Amino acid sequence: MSWGLQILPCLSLILLLWNQVPGLQGQEFRFGPCHVTRVVLPELWEAFWTVKNTVQTQDDITSVRLLKPQVLQNVSDAESCYLAQSLLKFYLNTVFKNYHSKIAKFKVLRSFSTLANNFIVIMSQLQPSKDNSMLPISESAHQRFLLFRRAFKQLDIEVALVKAFGEVDILLTWMQKFYQL
Repeated sequence: MSWGLQILPCLSLILLLWNQVPGLQGQEFRFGPCHVTRVVLPELWEAFWTVKNTVQTQDDITSVRLLKPQVLQNVSDAESCYLAQSLLKFYLNTVFKNYHSKIAKFKVLRSFSTLANNFIVIMSQLQPSKDNSMLPISESAHQRFLLFRRAFKQLDIEVALVKAFGEVDILLTWMQKFYQL
């Protein structure tokens, strides 16, 4: 197991413990039926901006967008839980996991870990309903996710990783719509 894969669970545990300290808890995301607590959105933005400045210089294809408007616009509250779960899972399992070694070279590992750990915390709390009446909603959200994944797979993997990481701000902007003060 690589060093990067070993450190993520440790950092996740630290973040979970840190989030339990009174006064340090963030606000709440309400993705339809799913509620995510103790996430500090400004911390996510700060971490992203620290890393994006490094990543952005590697993105040579500015005409391509993975998180297209068809993926994130006009998402119903009910769809939001399923879509958030799919996107965050993809970012954790594909983008962050495969981009870790590059980030370590750029000396922004702390900010990268903050992003990854917060995504882990959010994912751990997203629990979409298993209710059969929600099937059309989850299918609609799945179709939106597939548009994103297809665009990702059409690019060379290295280019796609840079592009996806560079679009975390688009994802955070969309997630911010579900943030409750």
